[in-house]
Amino acid sequence: MPRTQPNLYAFPSVDALAPALRAYILQSQAAGFTRHGTFKVAVSGGSLPKTLAAALLAPSSGSPDDVVDFARWEIFFADERAVPLNHADSNYALLKAELLDRLPADQRPTVHPIDTAHLADAQELADQYEQTLVASFASRDSVRLPIFDLLLLGCGPDGHTCSLFPGHALLRETSAWVAPIEDSPKPPPRRITLTLPVVTHAVRVAFVATGAAKKDVMKQIFDSTDGLPCALVNEAAGDRCSWFVDEPAIEGVGFPRRAFL
Repeated sequence: MPRTQPNLYAFPSVDALAPALRAYILQSQAAGFTRHGTFKVAVSGGSLPKTLAAALLAPSSGSPDDVVDFARWEIFFADERAVPLNHADSNYALLKAELLDRLPADQRPTVHPIDTAHLADAQELADQYEQTLVASFASRDSVRLPIFDLLLLGCGPDGHTCSLFPGHALLRETSAWVAPIEDSPKPPPRRITLTLPVVTHAVRVAFVATGAAKKDVMKQIFDSTDGLPCALVNEAAGDRCSWFVDEPAIEGVGFPRRAFL
């Protein structure tokens, strides 16, 4: 068992969840700025970009602590599909449409998409993206693992996160920062993903999971020992990991909720 437990924050609705997620991200942003003057964050796809947009594009309360300084963000992708950047399956395209295109010109973050010159070779695509991380986080020789200020992740109905799927050999990867996957059980089959050690070494990890369709897998993640990828993140990250969920997603889950302060 981990020495600490993940934080499970439940809200009546997605609308109620968004302000808390915003506050959590802004806490993480402030800590990143204090550490190194920037905010290094990795995001996944699915429904997450829409929820992020609802949280981050909301008007500021006017408090100095309630300002999203996108110009000092570095955004990476926790996983990406081997498709062109304007493809419907691209996580970059999804984040661009939901969030990036809606930012003012003076608040554009530094964004690190995949190099689409290597779409036909998933290993090369992964190697090139790992070099992108090396360039930002220092050389591979001096840093064992990149340490993100925050990872913003989703949870699939099978308990996968990033492109780390239940029972897949990639869950045992210990040396690569970014790995290819050619046989994703959900399309498209060719992808790249951050590896589990990189995910679990982030300063903070936040999952967003909403809707009644998630309740069965949430029971598995929190109330059983099935070793699903999301549960492996919980186990390794402990209280550095927080879940932002709506009540329908955790109906019947016995794991204790915490109040978001």
